[in-house]
Amino acid sequence: MRQHVNPLSRNFSEIERIPSLSEMYGDSNLNLHLDVGCASGAFLFDLALINSNWNYLGIEIRERLVNAAKSRVQQREIKNLYFVFGNANNIFNDVQSEFILRNVKSISFNFPDPWFKKKHYKRRVIQPELINILSNLLQKESLIFIKTDVRDLFDYMDFTISSNFKFKTIDKNNFDYSNTFNPNKVMTSREKYVMVNKLEIFESIYIKKD
Repeated sequence: MRQHVNPLSRNFSEIERIPSLSEMYGDSNLNLHLDVGCASGAFLFDLALINSNWNYLGIEIRERLVNAAKSRVQQREIKNLYFVFGNANNIFNDVQSEFILRNVKSISFNFPDPWFKKKHYKRRVIQPELINILSNLLQKESLIFIKTDVRDLFDYMDFTISSNFKFKTIDKNNFDYSNTFNPNKVMTSREKYVMVNKLEIFESIYIKKD
């Protein structure tokens, strides 16, 4: 079940300070992957524990989930995983957060809230403004991964990203995951649910051209 949180609420207008990479990670020189809308962070915990040569950053709009994830990171003394609370669009509109996007190698949007009603499309996490920011700040050959079980949302996200000339769609069927943030193709909890129930998954990969 999806838990709706209105990202346009004034509660998310203030942005918490995001530490430097050296404050967040044991080795700040490792490749960095960002997962937007990471929920409880279970997916990132799975990745961080088996891929010690990557750093992982999760952004989540539900503060209680972020606090719980941070506590778990500290308890388990995981040095390549960090979580940030807030609205991703607001965070990346803040000049003080630019360093994150300038350093990430890849970004994933896994099963984001579809906000089915057309009047609520502005609440969807992927917006033209966000993609424009990514196109200006991401390094060349950085990757964006999108995945959802809602066809309408996939079409919307795909159109929004593809409309920016700085991103090119990659053939996911021949894509080599071995050197990515997810070489073992670990699945999210939602993805496992969809697979068990034999539902369809829509996904795409994009590369920053320059």
